[in-house]
Amino acid sequence: MSSGDVRPGIQGRTVEIVNPDNSAVVLLYYDLADLAPPIDRWVEDDGRVKFAQPIDKAATRAAVRAELESAAAAVRGIGFIRLSMNANLSDYDPAYGEFTVRAFAPSSVVSFDAFGQKVSLKFGNGRTAQIWRVPPAQAQAIRDKVGYFHNVSLDALLRIASVQPGPAGGTLITEVIEYEMREAQRGLTIGRVQVEQQ
Repeated sequence: MSSGDVRPGIQGRTVEIVNPDNSAVVLLYYDLADLAPPIDRWVEDDGRVKFAQPIDKAATRAAVRAELESAAAAVRGIGFIRLSMNANLSDYDPAYGEFTVRAFAPSSVVSFDAFGQKVSLKFGNGRTAQIWRVPPAQAQAIRDKVGYFHNVSLDALLRIASVQPGPAGGTLITEVIEYEMREAQRGLTIGRVQVEQQ
């Protein structure tokens, strides 16, 4: 499933970004919150500008400004994030017939820090997304693949649902659409999960 197969993200946005770096998420937060990023301050705080020779300072300042303005323009329209992350899979609960993918718990936070700002990413549907229902007959094979430490890697498609401004950054609330789970050491596919949407 691609982001084009599901309803748009916040503000009707349909563009997907893959494994964004810290600065891209901070700029995305500013764009979604309809806040003007303090580019003048960020330019002056940039080490290349701070430590440029006086003769080069104006040109360096202009180059850093152009870079930041281009990066800010590049995040417009983004409504989906495809994110790779490490996770831990619970042991199988036979009473409920499920594993728990702890990385998607409602209390989980993924942090992005850039330009002296911190933007948090949370999972609005984490309570549902963290549950992976599996028939008992398949549970043992999954446990065998995962191994003793239960470490897995995830590739998740997230829809940005809302934004919550904060004093030194803010929070992007996302909904998990789907994820693929792989065993961390050998990369064996463990499962592909479509999360039930509300």
